Amino acid sequence: MTNELERTIMELQAELRNADPSERRQIEAELDLALAEREVVMAEQEGRISAEPPF
Repeated sequence: MTNELERTIMELQAELRNADPSERRQIEAELDLALAEREVVMAEQEGRISAEPPF
């Protein structure tokens, strides 16, 4: 999943560079979500957070 997520982030960054103003906000939102998802995955892998429920 990480490779696919990294590829998605790179594609969104490329789209953002060439986006017209009407598409820019949507691409930025998608990129923000992908970056947040990557941060969660990395935090889980590093043990900074747990995916286990608290109960």
